[in-house]
Amino acid sequence: MFESPQLHRLEEQSMTWLHMHMLSIDFALQLALIGVALLLGAAARKKLLPKVQPFIDKFGLHYRTKMIVNNVCRLIMQITAFLIIMLGADIAGTDLAGHINMTFARAVMALLAAWVAIKLIVQFIENSAVRNLFAITIWTVAALGIFGILDETTDALDSLGITLGTFRLSALSIVKGILALFMLLYAALFLSGFLERKVQSATSLTISSRVLIGKIIRVTLVTFALLIGVTSAGIDLSLFAVFSGALGLGVGFGLQKGISNLFSGMMLLVDKSIKPGDVIELPGVGGEGTFGWVEHMGARYTEIITRDNKSYLIPNEDFITKQVVNWSHGSTLIRIEVKFGVSYRHNPHEVKAIAEAASVSCDKRVVADPAPVCHLTAFGDSSLDFKLRFWIKDAEKGITNIRGAVMLALWDAFKENNIDIPYPHREVYIHEAVKKT
Repeated sequence: MFESPQLHRLEEQSMTWLHMHMLSIDFALQLALIGVALLLGAAARKKLLPKVQPFIDKFGLHYRTKMIVNNVCRLIMQITAFLIIMLGADIAGTDLAGHINMTFARAVMALLAAWVAIKLIVQFIENSAVRNLFAITIWTVAALGIFGILDETTDALDSLGITLGTFRLSALSIVKGILALFMLLYAALFLSGFLERKVQSATSLTISSRVLIGKIIRVTLVTFALLIGVTSAGIDLSLFAVFSGALGLGVGFGLQKGISNLFSGMMLLVDKSIKPGDVIELPGVGGEGTFGWVEHMGARYTEIITRDNKSYLIPNEDFITKQVVNWSHGSTLIRIEVKFGVSYRHNPHEVKAIAEAASVSCDKRVVADPAPVCHLTAFGDSSLDFKLRFWIKDAEKGITNIRGAVMLALWDAFKENNIDIPYPHREVYIHEAVKKT
């Protein structure tokens, strides 16, 4: 167990404050005011939010702008509670109310105001999980400052630690390091994404040069963020010398593949070429190849679930060194093709229109935009040959089943319109054997 005078002092101050304030009538009145304000705020949000949402939808805002406005509207509860507490605190401080001490209520007002301000500031962060984490972290620090125990808390965390040689590792340095590392990594990824988009728009560079420069920028910024984040916690990088030496020795004794898969997995996560939920195809895996979706990405392997519920554990290195077909990279739209032929006695223009209409109406998985299209591709030996192409968005639900559904719809449509699907005819002639004389 850690023994810390600062921690004991913080505990004593907290207990003293609780005994001085919580056992008073003023504190009970403040708690009642705060409880009523929060209940009224929750009721106001429940009442107003459903009415505000349709009003926002009428403006046709951009998705990102609409999301920000919706997030701001969800602060109705905090804003309403703040106004009610402020009004109650002002009334309680008058001669009519007997000058009730409202110190704790005003501190809660400051907490609510800080939360609203922080939530407004962090709306530029697109990722909701990262945005909420930033907001909670900043608000926690603000709350400690509002209650006047920020310095005592940091001293208590700094007193909890261990000494490794000449280096001292404290709880405060760990917290600072984690926060700094997280913020720096997010900033590095955000900045690298912005710079990569700028590089991709440079038409003077070749496509391969743009990709290479983008990768170098991302790796460089992430590396610098890691180094700065670790050193900001007060950790001496020379402490990793022993670890790196042991790691190098392990690699020399046969961990090459493991390390390769580890770094390949990190690269896949960084460049976002493959992510969980993507529909991919790996030629040559499982005999004729593997088609399925990414279920899990681990440090050593990536799990692919096929339509027949088989799990293939593919080493991460294979995604870097081998060809991978990602059907949902950038867009989930998948084009499927069906070939068929009809008799020469039918009008190809009518056949084209019937096939396109049948593919759209047969199954809701076939999207209307892009629209299906049917082309006459060849004048065959016994038929007019066509190719029908249509699009779906949910390849993970299967390809063969939707192709079969479209072919059945074509069969029904052709039967309804008396369109024949020809097949080659063969005539066999039997000659009598010539008698030898």
